[in-house]
Amino acid sequence: MTRGAGLIADCHLWQALDSRGDPTVAATIEIGSASGTALAPAGASAGSHEALFLRDGGSAYGGRAVADHIARVQERVRAAVIGVDAADPWAVDGALRALDGDDRLADIGGHVGTAVSIAAWLAAASAQGVAPWQLLVGATARPPTLPLPMVNIVSGGAHAAGIIDIQDVLCVPVGAGSFAEAIEWCSRVRAGTRAVLAEAGFATALIADEGGLAAPFASDDDAIAAVVEGIARAGLQPGSDVAVALDVAATECFAGGQYRMAGQRVSSPEFVDRIRQWRQRYPLVSIEDGAAEDDDEGWALLAELRPETQVLGDDRYVTSPQRVLRGIERGEANAVLIKPNQAGTLARALDAIVAASGAGWASVVSARSGETEETWLADLAVGTGAGQIKVGSTMRSERTAKWNRLLWLEQTAGLPYAGRAALARG
Repeated sequence: MTRGAGLIADCHLWQALDSRGDPTVAATIEIGSASGTALAPAGASAGSHEALFLRDGGSAYGGRAVADHIARVQERVRAAVIGVDAADPWAVDGALRALDGDDRLADIGGHVGTAVSIAAWLAAASAQGVAPWQLLVGATARPPTLPLPMVNIVSGGAHAAGIIDIQDVLCVPVGAGSFAEAIEWCSRVRAGTRAVLAEAGFATALIADEGGLAAPFASDDDAIAAVVEGIARAGLQPGSDVAVALDVAATECFAGGQYRMAGQRVSSPEFVDRIRQWRQRYPLVSIEDGAAEDDDEGWALLAELRPETQVLGDDRYVTSPQRVLRGIERGEANAVLIKPNQAGTLARALDAIVAASGAGWASVVSARSGETEETWLADLAVGTGAGQIKVGSTMRSERTAKWNRLLWLEQTAGLPYAGRAALARG
């Protein structure tokens, strides 16, 4: 990364809206005549170890406003970052954490930290006249690449009012030779799955938070099978052309030491055994959050799937370098989801990628269900060489904005496509 490109001259915070119409924090950072603006996304299924998203309460936006919070911290945040090198994410992180004093940013909030640190990165790129991804080259141990997409096809859990237990069934175009081909295949799979749902008598006009289809399937198995059939309907081979990934979001159905599964309460071994059976029955290549965030027994059992499956941690690691390193020591996974707003700053997200890379783990850069229309997430995936990206389905503009950015970079930047090799194994 090229630092010393310009010191932060000013910082403005303001209330904006995310893709669910909920208020979030936006930040604009100024460096001379250059500037950068970023909005913090928000998740519907947030892990309990994430950086905090602080809301106002009261009557505005049903208690979800952030304007009062912004008014409370604006001047202190502004004073803390003025004079900091915008091109140095760790300097920005240090200024914000020195101001807050809490690892989860309990005072200023992770939404403020995310918006400010991302805006500083974008402003620095603008000041240097380079694309945002270019400013990140060298920040991790990985060369820049166009990532393999993981695309939402069927939604449930917190993304679709609990219509099925698991949160998302996704497709992974493992056989595609380019990013453009990968996205086109995923679009065909969505259309094929929509046809399967329509023939089963389900309404398909409405979409879930991330643009996926949603239907009241009789079971999670039926939802997975519908996507596998959708791959075949698209004229593609399940497994070799397009595989399946699951976001189980197990924390959402875990309470009192047991899981809720199909209306019953089951133990960790029983819950993980269901996932093992899915792995045997369907062409699954990635399983995200197959155990709850603090279920050590469940994660130890999931580790047995690593030789043939990407075992991906989200709520378990919350983009925390320390939690990633703990998972590496335990050998319980082989991939981590990267969400900057979980960590609270860009620097912590970069550190999490470096920690994962050092152990041979994969990284999957991910959007949130409450997303924004910005494209910086695509640049983050490219510049860090993360290799995989997950932003939702092939519709809704806050999702397609990221896909379109990657399509443009494939046309103009001469970058290699990561493809199937980016998936974790072992």
